[in-house]
Amino acid sequence: MSVETVQTTTHLPQTVEPRNPGMDLDLSWVRSVQANTSAIERRAKTLPGRRSVKKEYQAAWLIRAMQCIDLTTLSGDDTAERVRRLCAKARAPLRSDIADALGVSKLQTGAICVYHDMIETAVDALKGSGIPVAAVSTGFPAGLSPFHLRIAEIEESVKAGAAEIDIVISRRLVLAGDWQALYDEMRAFRAACGDAHVKAILATGELGTLRNVARASLVCMMAGADFIKTSTGKESVNATLPVSLVMIRAIRDYHERTGYRVGYKPAGGISKAKDALVYLALMKDELGDRWLQPDLFRFGASSLLNDIERQLEHHVTGAYSATYRHALA
Repeated sequence: MSVETVQTTTHLPQTVEPRNPGMDLDLSWVRSVQANTSAIERRAKTLPGRRSVKKEYQAAWLIRAMQCIDLTTLSGDDTAERVRRLCAKARAPLRSDIADALGVSKLQTGAICVYHDMIETAVDALKGSGIPVAAVSTGFPAGLSPFHLRIAEIEESVKAGAAEIDIVISRRLVLAGDWQALYDEMRAFRAACGDAHVKAILATGELGTLRNVARASLVCMMAGADFIKTSTGKESVNATLPVSLVMIRAIRDYHERTGYRVGYKPAGGISKAKDALVYLALMKDELGDRWLQPDLFRFGASSLLNDIERQLEHHVTGAYSATYRHALA
């Protein structure tokens, strides 16, 4: 993939791939899932050295990574103006002089992710761009609010204009092995989303084992998740390569069994361009080129955009710039 071949059009997920409708809970399949932790960690350790792209090919991969970023602001001091500035960055994530030098146009990020109160501001700021607004929901980040309020929160966010809903599962159901309850919860969240796509946040750093991660991934897909996502970004351990490998292989198994493609979103702790290249290579190796599109792959890492832009400027000029020259907002 070179700069010239990069597709610079971002599509809403629902316009590209048939949605995963889910299936009946298959407990025999769930319970048969295992995870060889030592083998997974050994494979993950080799990933950074297995793939290396240079020059214009690296620039092209970094542009693709930029297209797959969910620009996010989830702070207690968020303001409408901050969200509007972030939306402006989503519309034009790469400085115009760098984009012109690379010969790319119509470049934009995968989505904007905000709390419910900022949905209408983001929708207005992104009007006409085709960039979806994602809202975190269901008592984010802990997911411990009353169930009927979590459902109502989803419905209100969809009504406000969110095209994607990032929900958090009840971790205690995974830790207790109560797969039926997790399936029922996820199924209810999917129904409340209606036409909006749903990303199931597993909070993998709090699930205890890689086997739990694998089984929870599978159950959420059976219940109709459009994406599975590693973390809220608020846990002490967020996206890691071993966790990503487990979740990606669950996606592959689900696709092979049902024919439906489910998206993947690593979130939290990915801030360097070189890390983004490793994740893209992992997706290509394990799932193929189709999963290198923003309708099936997203980074939940706003700070990543800053470093990618710096690396692309270095590619164009041969010099690194100060980080403040690539401010997000």
